[in-house]
Amino acid sequence: MKRRFNSIKKELLLKSRESALAAVQVFNNPLITFKSEMFIVNMHIAWTYLLHAYYRQKQIEYRYVKSVGPSGKRTFDKTKNGAYKFWSLEDCLNCQACPIDNDAANNLRFLIGLRHEIEHQMTTKIDDLFSARFQACCINFNDYIKTLFGEDFGIDHHLAFSLQFSALSEEQISAMSDLEGRLPSHINRYIENFDASLTDTEYQNTKFSYRVIFTQKIVNHKGQADKVIEFVKSDSEVAKGINETYAVIREKEKVKYRPSTIILKMQESGYPKFKQHQHYLLWKNENAKDPARGYGIQIENQWYWYDSWLKYVKDHCSKNKRLYV
Repeated sequence: MKRRFNSIKKELLLKSRESALAAVQVFNNPLITFKSEMFIVNMHIAWTYLLHAYYRQKQIEYRYVKSVGPSGKRTFDKTKNGAYKFWSLEDCLNCQACPIDNDAANNLRFLIGLRHEIEHQMTTKIDDLFSARFQACCINFNDYIKTLFGEDFGIDHHLAFSLQFSALSEEQISAMSDLEGRLPSHINRYIENFDASLTDTEYQNTKFSYRVIFTQKIVNHKGQADKVIEFVKSDSEVAKGINETYAVIREKEKVKYRPSTIILKMQESGYPKFKQHQHYLLWKNENAKDPARGYGIQIENQWYWYDSWLKYVKDHCSKNKRLYV
């Protein structure tokens, strides 16, 4: 019985590792364009099997319980063909005995939610937008499988950096920056909602999103190994200088305004007759709540306006002073 117990645990770990390797190999394959969706599904399987193996090792029941009889005997839920139903990844994370720390769990919860948003429909290319979160997921997986089950199960020795045929041009970088604006509105809303639920510390944690800045290195010392990527310590003067510069130029989360705030700001700017009804007529006439216009976003049945709409309203009031003064 014990031999079979350990055999199943080992099989879970091997399948877990294979799924993680498959996820990375698919993402690094230049011939595949459906990268993110396949990465998420494979890593979802990898983490689920990893946690099933952990709970099996700790002798924690991870099957779904259908009912509990008067004597305490449990009946387990099964598929229509008679197989046991085991915990989903989300239920594995919700267990009090879960060994995954909060920041790595945040990363997984984000990917779980993203999977729910994309699993039943085609998406635009999203690989470049989530690569930092995918990278964190890989590093977290490798750390945990080695910590929980030993160095032999690590996948880092199987993988190396991917090579590419050309450097990134300014046009390519600009195109990647524009991808977010072309995401389906439901995915944009999901990202906004999830990220807003995190504290700044959680959002910046490398276990949630592993962000790296690349810059071309012009000078190398002769006689030394020429690495395509070199790492510097996060507390070094070089890193501090990069972080300070990057903090200035990186995109910040868009400021959001409630409709009442827009109206109040207009009245404070000298347009006392610009009220709720006038605001309603304006955005309705301009079809401003069309996601394609980029004027705002709906979060949990509440509409929020961006700075772009505030500016538009200011310009409108300025051009039509006689109506609002």
